[in-house]
Amino acid sequence: MNILVCDDDRDIVFAIERYLHNEGYRIYKAYDGYQALEIVEEEDIQLIIMDIMMPRLDGIQTVFKIRETRNIPIIFLSAKTEDQDKIMGLTVGADDYVTKPFNPLELIARVKSQLRRYTSLGSYEKKENFYKTGELTLDDGKKEVRVDGEVVKLTPIEYKILLFLMKQLGHVFSIEQIYENVWDEPYFGSDNTVSVHIRRIREKIEINPKEPKYLKVVWGIGYKVEKIT
Repeated sequence: MNILVCDDDRDIVFAIERYLHNEGYRIYKAYDGYQALEIVEEEDIQLIIMDIMMPRLDGIQTVFKIRETRNIPIIFLSAKTEDQDKIMGLTVGADDYVTKPFNPLELIARVKSQLRRYTSLGSYEKKENFYKTGELTLDDGKKEVRVDGEVVKLTPIEYKILLFLMKQLGHVFSIEQIYENVWDEPYFGSDNTVSVHIRRIREKIEINPKEPKYLKVVWGIGYKVEKIT
């Protein structure tokens, strides 16, 4: 499970990271609301621990923005103990509220409780075989590719190339790497097989294949599928 910890006090972030890392969680760190929003957009976060009083963009405003698009559990962490502050935090969309100084065991228990509720109620659906960038989706369970909701028909080799690239969005792979992973045999650099298939995939998934949005070439290096939120 991926947890985002956001607090302008770096010592607190470090301490929480250590506690939760020992429990087997992967921790992402932010020190203000804007950094938190960027991480939520770019990563698959399952729970957020959010401080209220922060520079630039405080916790209340940040949670308000997150709740426009996501329903993941959020625990407010704050030195404020007044009931009105707790009510405000829960009203904007937080699921729990922990006051500083906090007991690490209590925080861990609350994290586990929220994650258990989140997963058991079906709010979190783990899609290990589903890949998405912009309006391009690939469902490897169904062996189905869609662009803007419309099914795209690919040959088996075209599908394997696209799957390989979408598994690691934004990463650039050489023709040799693509060939050896898709065809599962050594590449001797003797033909342009990969390039031809790339061109055909573009013709099927891009509005304008000459100015591709998704499947791009990095000249002199290779190809990648762009990561688009």
